[in-house]
Amino acid sequence: MTSVALKSITKSWGSTHAVQEIDFSVRSGDFTVLLGPSGCGKSTTLRLIAGLDQPSAGSIHIGERDVTRLSPSQRRIAMVFQAYALFPHLSVRENILFGLRVRKEPSQHFEARLKRVSELLGLAHLLDRRPGQLSGGQQQRVALGRAIIAETPLCLMDEPLSNLDAQLRQEMRREIRALQQQLGITMIYVTHDQTEAMSMADQVILLRNGRIEQNAPPAELYAQPASEFAARFIGTPPMNILPLEPTAAGLAIAGAHDVAVLPGRGGEALHLGLRPEHIRLSAHGAPAVIQTVEYFGADTIVGACIGNAPLLVRVPGQLSLRAGDAIRLQWDEAQQYFFDPHSGLRRHVDGCGQHTPSSASQFNPIKEKSCAESC
Repeated sequence: MTSVALKSITKSWGSTHAVQEIDFSVRSGDFTVLLGPSGCGKSTTLRLIAGLDQPSAGSIHIGERDVTRLSPSQRRIAMVFQAYALFPHLSVRENILFGLRVRKEPSQHFEARLKRVSELLGLAHLLDRRPGQLSGGQQQRVALGRAIIAETPLCLMDEPLSNLDAQLRQEMRREIRALQQQLGITMIYVTHDQTEAMSMADQVILLRNGRIEQNAPPAELYAQPASEFAARFIGTPPMNILPLEPTAAGLAIAGAHDVAVLPGRGGEALHLGLRPEHIRLSAHGAPAVIQTVEYFGADTIVGACIGNAPLLVRVPGQLSLRAGDAIRLQWDEAQQYFFDPHSGLRRHVDGCGQHTPSSASQFNPIKEKSCAESC
């Protein structure tokens, strides 16, 4: 096993910065995911670690070695690409052994290593087939086998599941994670899919515009997002962000001035963050009007509107509600998040008040109807 450390890594092409001042470390034996939207710099960062690109500034350490200027072959890594890069004219056996032959490793060990890897990945009965005779999941296993047979302590994966359908992706997520734990290798995995990151990683590095937005374990990334971007990128559906504005009663949801989220507090406006699964239907709560109802079997996603603010609510099971119905919504004070509307960074607000209106009679059907129209 081996650790990885990136120190002040920058990669630029002229005035274009792919990554800027990236600093992070990966502990030996950990499964670390580089997560973010397209163009955030995650694949570039992986290529820099692999040695396929050279950084404009900074250093890369694998174990105790500074590998910044070393070639890929000198770094003792294995890599699995988004495209499986299998040779169509070679059998599964020869595809898996290809790297060993290129590196001219002792051939007397080939069969033993091939037997171990093929049994581990369930490929033993497919060794004589060619890639064109395999399913997508089987081709992915061959690509994994070619990386694992190298027996390197570090494995890099660049969106390896993006070409698979949803069910296969779910199966391969479990297989890759189990394989990494069984072999005890250090793995750095690139994806734009937060489900992959949350279900597989020991540590998630969330990237945005070539910089690290947050570096944390999955549970912390979900429960303690550092910014609106992190809050909305993690979670399905994403966190609701509701604008708050100063009123006579305190900071209230925009367009619903009687719903004082922070009673008695004035000054600058804030954004309120609420996860859909933390909001519940209640006889006593903030009045809202339903916009959409989507039933998914185990739960229902309700699109509603409080004041001028649209939001999503995740409710268990099926509801006999439809668009235009008036409802009331409630949530716990401890499950409120606050963000600076200018920087997007999370703010810790002391003395949070109850969001529930003091009197249901303050809300009238006319205001609820206008909410539905305004959204």
